Amino acid sequence: MSAPSGATPVVERAKREEARAEAARRREQRARRTAERRATATTTTRRWVLDLTAAALLIAVPIAGFWPTFGGPAYLPAAVGGALVGLGIAALAARLRWGMLEQAGLVVLAYFLLGPALAVPHTTIAGVIPTLESWIQLGTGIVTSWKQLLTTVAPVPASEQFLIVPFMLSLVAATLTAGFGLRLRHAAWALLPAAAYLATQIALGTSQPAIPVVEGIVFAVVAVAWLALREAWAPSAAAVSLGSAGGGADAAKSGSARRALLGSGMIAIAVVAGVVTSGFAAPAAPRYVLRDIVIPPFDVREYPSPLQSFRSLVRDHADGTLFTVTGLPQGARVRLATMDAYSGTVYNVSDEGAGSSSAFVPMRDTMSPTVEGVEASVRVEIGELDGVWMPEVGSMASVRFDGDRADDLRRSAHYNAATQTAVVTARLQEGDAYDLDVVVPSVPSDRALEGVSFAPVRLPKQKGVPKEFAEIASDAAADASSPIEQVRALQETLSTEGFFSHGLEGQPLSRAGHGAERITTLLGSEQMVGDDEQYAVAMALLARELGIPARVVLGFYPDEDRADEPVFEANGESVHAWVEVAFDGAGWVPFDPTPPEDQVPSDQQTKPRADPKPQVLQPPPPQQEPVDLPPSIPDEREPEDGDDSIGAVIWAIVSITAASLGVLALLASPFIVIGVLKSARRRKRRNAERAADRISGGWDELVDRAVDYGTPVRVGATRQEDAQTVRTALEEPAVTTLAVRADAQVFGPSEPTQQDVDEFWSQVEEIVGTMGSRATFWRRVRARLSLRSLLAGTRFALALPFASARSSVPPSSRRSRTAAEPRTPSEPAETA
Repeated sequence: MSAPSGATPVVERAKREEARAEAARRREQRARRTAERRATATTTTRRWVLDLTAAALLIAVPIAGFWPTFGGPAYLPAAVGGALVGLGIAALAARLRWGMLEQAGLVVLAYFLLGPALAVPHTTIAGVIPTLESWIQLGTGIVTSWKQLLTTVAPVPASEQFLIVPFMLSLVAATLTAGFGLRLRHAAWALLPAAAYLATQIALGTSQPAIPVVEGIVFAVVAVAWLALREAWAPSAAAVSLGSAGGGADAAKSGSARRALLGSGMIAIAVVAGVVTSGFAAPAAPRYVLRDIVIPPFDVREYPSPLQSFRSLVRDHADGTLFTVTGLPQGARVRLATMDAYSGTVYNVSDEGAGSSSAFVPMRDTMSPTVEGVEASVRVEIGELDGVWMPEVGSMASVRFDGDRADDLRRSAHYNAATQTAVVTARLQEGDAYDLDVVVPSVPSDRALEGVSFAPVRLPKQKGVPKEFAEIASDAAADASSPIEQVRALQETLSTEGFFSHGLEGQPLSRAGHGAERITTLLGSEQMVGDDEQYAVAMALLARELGIPARVVLGFYPDEDRADEPVFEANGESVHAWVEVAFDGAGWVPFDPTPPEDQVPSDQQTKPRADPKPQVLQPPPPQQEPVDLPPSIPDEREPEDGDDSIGAVIWAIVSITAASLGVLALLASPFIVIGVLKSARRRKRRNAERAADRISGGWDELVDRAVDYGTPVRVGATRQEDAQTVRTALEEPAVTTLAVRADAQVFGPSEPTQQDVDEFWSQVEEIVGTMGSRATFWRRVRARLSLRSLLAGTRFALALPFASARSSVPPSSRRSRTAAEPRTPSEPAETA
């Protein structure tokens, strides 16, 4: 029977309603997908802005910490420039889905392309165009710049290779911090490179940080805020309900609770890290940094004490010109050497490490930034003076060498800011000249020093000092009631009761030298006779017996009647030795204990008086020592010093080699770990307990290798679907046949034999080898170092180079299907 004629309009109307409903459902689905895409894009943009901003703030903390090391903002272009470049590299690599190898290559490329203008601008043309010297300094600076920064007294200049350290650290730390933040789901991992940068900056910096409290607070606050916002903006794991409405609500509540717990944990970790960082940046006690324990490479004790040559300077250069000084300020003195260690035989520089009289560092600019006084520019021209000690005035700020040997002198020049002395290992010669920018501190008066205590400076312990010196010093300063009166009492005892003589021809007898026997003879005689060498050493030893911080200085200054002359000509008549005493807040103050040159012993006092005695056979008089020659000075160094020097050189070479190998091993360690993990995974699959699992493992190995080559294999796809994807992407037709064989052997009625397993793995290795032979060399390297297959299926999974649509099924509910398992109608199809 045919349907009634009236039923046709009803059926058509129902079809039209059904079509309209289907169209409305499709529009709703498109609108929902559009809204989801917009929400995802908004969240992604917001996350990118947050991650890059937080990374920049974290890197800014150690950048600010370098301020006292460089003494100003001169380093900021290198440090900030490196940080900005690192952030840009991290963003570009994350946007293009580049792996670790490409990102490392970009860092190296940026280092050598932008490093000349930012880190070594003094080697470029017009401050921008790199030269061969620029790339040489950048290449060697990777190893040598650390040592130069540590062995130079802060503040270091923004020149030579010093800027390489902040530039390189900022570049690497910014790249890693931003890269981890943009790629990983948990930003807590991004705190590690930033914290490592801060720790390295503190170790390379000074013992007095710039703004320690602010550093710690900013780092902690940025870390906490970053982790909290990242967790708050994280999408819910149960955003799409698969069941009833109630189930979806429960899942949402469960996901919110899980995120809350996870976020609380992250914030707690960040707070702890911030507190620790704050404590590390601002310790209660003075912190120890590498600069305090690194021994400068130059050892001035290899040269004899300059005080030993005092009498020869007086005798041999009385008429000649040792050097000339132009622009010497009124009342200023020319310093040659400062000595603070006595061995019983000779006064010399000490060997106490950083801050001592032997702590010389390579010459640089801004060497005395904190000294106050009269600024002056003087020029020194060398005449007959020969040696390593540079004539210097006040506290040196900078030096500029002239002449044919300027470069040799500049490279071998060293300075000690604590003692205001300088040396050149290339030795000064006649014709050398240099210009000095100096600061001459003012000498405080006795009234200004009244009530001022001695400064708490560390000086080496004196050796070989006779015990009776303590009693002599106590008697001389018995009536003194203040520190300055004690020093003046010692000075006046020597200068008023003593007599002056160089012991030259026609002068009263005065032996050279300043050993314990010579000073004992001076102080124990009825008439003290000597010159600056003996009196300065005697006063310094007596002062040290009373606990007064004193040291001996050898130098030159003009007589009062020649102080106004524009050019000071130094010779044997103007060489002097004096004593400096450290007062709290006033620095080292000079004192002259030597009697005036016209205060000489009379003939009656020097001749023995006639006193008739019974004629008794007297023993022969002791043989007189030569008058003009100083006593021979035994070598204080142990016989093993030569071996120690060789051993130190060998140890330095071994240390530098080990450090370089360590850096290379550290850089290569991620790649080694990746290779080890992949090898272990392959071995585990090949040696699985069940034969079917070994077949399945072979297929998984093939798919993982394809994923490492960039194939967009979807999570949860069947072997047939995986085979189709791999075949399309890599043009491997044999993959489809292998997938069918894998399904047949894994789900077959009988267990595969060992021969079946070996044949299957042989085909897998053949296909994998074909993949590699068709790829370029760099693509094969990238595939071997790729982390995609290792992180697949985890929370840290990396996105594939090609965008692939994700199923609405949560990852926890996905499972691998075989070709025999059909998809249920309720499950939406996943598209590649």
